[in-house]
Amino acid sequence: MIASPLPLLALIVAVTALGFGLEARFAWAQRIGASLLVIAFGALLSNLGLVPASSPVYGAITGPVTSLAIVWLLFAVDLRDLKLAGPRMLGAFALAVVATACGALAAALIFHHHFGDDAWRLAGVMTGTYAGGSLNFVAVGRALALPDALFAAATAADNVLTALWMGATLMLPLWLARFYPPPPRAAGDAGRRSPNPLTAAAELRPFDLLALFALGLGLLVVADAIAGRLPAVPAVIWLTTLALAAGQLRAVRRLAGSLKLGLVALNLFFAVIGIGSRFADILRVGLEVFYFTAVVVLIHGLLTFGGARLLRLDAGTTAVASQAAVGGPSTAMALAVARGYKELALPGVAVGLAGYAVGTYAGLAIAALLRALWAG
Repeated sequence: MIASPLPLLALIVAVTALGFGLEARFAWAQRIGASLLVIAFGALLSNLGLVPASSPVYGAITGPVTSLAIVWLLFAVDLRDLKLAGPRMLGAFALAVVATACGALAAALIFHHHFGDDAWRLAGVMTGTYAGGSLNFVAVGRALALPDALFAAATAADNVLTALWMGATLMLPLWLARFYPPPPRAAGDAGRRSPNPLTAAAELRPFDLLALFALGLGLLVVADAIAGRLPAVPAVIWLTTLALAAGQLRAVRRLAGSLKLGLVALNLFFAVIGIGSRFADILRVGLEVFYFTAVVVLIHGLLTFGGARLLRLDAGTTAVASQAAVGGPSTAMALAVARGYKELALPGVAVGLAGYAVGTYAGLAIAALLRALWAG
């Protein structure tokens, strides 16, 4: 068993790198995703008895390293990019977020008898990830102390349902177009002249990386200090708010590499989640978590497309906005390009990144609402 901190850390970093390497090289790994691969590798190490059940290394990764991941990823959210989206895309995305929250509430009520107190935790996590993305999934799950087995099962269910919903949103505009108004033609002119925040290349300079570390650690210190004085509000709320505010500063936005650092740190967290998971526990809760997640996505789809029909939003905008909520900015852009809605690509990216800004707040709000409902 590898229990010494330095070799254990090296092993965690190695399996995380392996996940990214496989995703970059093989089509099957791209379909699975680096995060799920990393969780699987971590679980394999744990279940084979190669790593200990507890270690200070795990606490360091799930604590400050994961907090840094949240900060760095939020630095990539420029709220001014929302002007690229336009009112129709913003309206469709707001509808999608509300539909996600309704789906999570319904799933929690349906499965409360099975998950007990973890039902409101799962509802919060699913609201966070299907309004924002992986960073919100992690932020909400960590804040609500979601058990590792549920974390791993929810990640697997999220990957499967996100892929299925990508297929659905590719086809629904074709099947439903006659019931919706045609898309406006002028929506994407400004967006086509603007750089894509997901694909824009930038040189990684030592100063930028060190500044991102210094700024991230500084925000962690400030957020912890505020949370210590105001314990009624979770520390992740202060951290999210401070990171969002800092990300709007021009000096911070000039620092290259925050997305890459954030993704690396986030997947180190997933490796530790895998290590904390036992295959027997994952299998025990896996099917029910899948059903829970399926209810969230199904109700999201029904309410999003049904509401868009009532609001006379076109099917293309609705599909891209829905994908921005469920899959994130990358899949929203992929959907827009694949379906020929190139004028919706950057608006989809803009609202997808905005989802990172609202996902944690939405997830914690839904969890608090359900917890108060059952406590009363």
